[in-house]
Amino acid sequence: MRKVTGDSQNSTGRAFFGRRKGKPLRDRQARNLAELLPTLAIDPGQPAPADLRAAFAAPVERVRLEIGFGGGEHLFHRVEENPKTGFIGVEPFVNSMAKLLGRVEERTPGNLRLYDDDAVDILDWLPDASIDQIDLLYPDPWPKKKHWKRRFVSQPNLERFHRVLKPGATFCFASDIDSYINWTLLHCRRHGGFEWQARGAADWLTPYDNWPGTRYEDKAKREGRGSAYLTFKRL
Repeated sequence: MRKVTGDSQNSTGRAFFGRRKGKPLRDRQARNLAELLPTLAIDPGQPAPADLRAAFAAPVERVRLEIGFGGGEHLFHRVEENPKTGFIGVEPFVNSMAKLLGRVEERTPGNLRLYDDDAVDILDWLPDASIDQIDLLYPDPWPKKKHWKRRFVSQPNLERFHRVLKPGATFCFASDIDSYINWTLLHCRRHGGFEWQARGAADWLTPYDNWPGTRYEDKAKREGRGSAYLTFKRL
């Protein structure tokens, strides 16, 4: 959330990163990154299992990918809420990864795997039709028009989504930035492999079921901006 972005050329979908690290880490956070993260990390340099469910320590029935999980509020909530779903969380910002690890350090969930670099690495590593849902929630909006080409939603990345999602699976996108909401709707329509599921305004103005909220959503509300919650079905 507000961390993983699209590439500056927008021709390959490779990530364009700003800061990778913010304020200095506390000793406990640094220890978690050094010791806990490797136990949960995915190595895209190794072949993916034919059945992606085998990548998790616990038995799971579905697999869900969250790209740019920020402080991990939403991801951790879903991990605890859905023990039979395997979650892959991607977040390149060191301080955000440290925050999530602080949430899981006492009881490491068997249905969670993590990656701390470019989300495209994971998308290219995943087997075809292996993912039941992709969440892209409050990504960096790159609000200036000259920077829109850096947004993560692009034709190359939508093609990646389409490849790894199962037929009928969902892509969920949330944002408080009108231009990015419209951008995503237009790009999904242009791609042709995604069907927007809204039938009325309430469908995209209402948060997802059991939505925990995020700090970015709270900030948007304080600043007078509403949010949209878009759901697309992979055709």
